[in-house]
Amino acid sequence: MKKLLLILVLAVICSSVARADDLEDGYKAYEKKDYATALKLWQPLAEEGIAKAKHYLGFMYQNGYGVEQDVKEAVKWYQKAARQGHGKAQYNLGVMYEKGQGVLQDYEEAVKWYRKAARKGVAGAQTNLGLMYDLGHGVIQDYVRAHMWNNLAAINGNDNGSNNRDSLAKEMTPAQISEAQDMARDCLRKNYKNCD
Repeated sequence: MKKLLLILVLAVICSSVARADDLEDGYKAYEKKDYATALKLWQPLAEEGIAKAKHYLGFMYQNGYGVEQDVKEAVKWYQKAARQGHGKAQYNLGVMYEKGQGVLQDYEEAVKWYRKAARKGVAGAQTNLGLMYDLGHGVIQDYVRAHMWNNLAAINGNDNGSNNRDSLAKEMTPAQISEAQDMARDCLRKNYKNCD
């Protein structure tokens, strides 16, 4: 009985290693623009439920890499990965809703997905969430929150976040800027939890 259990455990470990290798090999193929190989490696992993592979498939369908461009199919894969908590898929799904690609344009839905990704530290989502607050798209316009999210994106290396933050600061009072900076520090301290 112990031998059977050991064999099962080893089979699971080997299977996990093989899936990780296929993900990595697919990414290497993708970087070489060998999209057919990337698709061949990622498709079965996505169908097995691997969120990262689902995200990769969404990106390939969104951009027509190795497949016919199909934004509805991209949304489908992004949704599957996003529901599993994949931050970059959540960000990309937000972009699809903001732009109305493959779905009806819905700023509130875009904000929902940007917020989820922003709380995972995805700098692009933080910038886009800041922009939504700046413009009042899907949320009540709020320069303080816009500044906070753009500041966090800038801290995470996003140039657009830094540019947006600096542009917003020109429209804000010193007290508002100070409040936004305090909120950003608090958000970092909380590891992006309950920042909004």
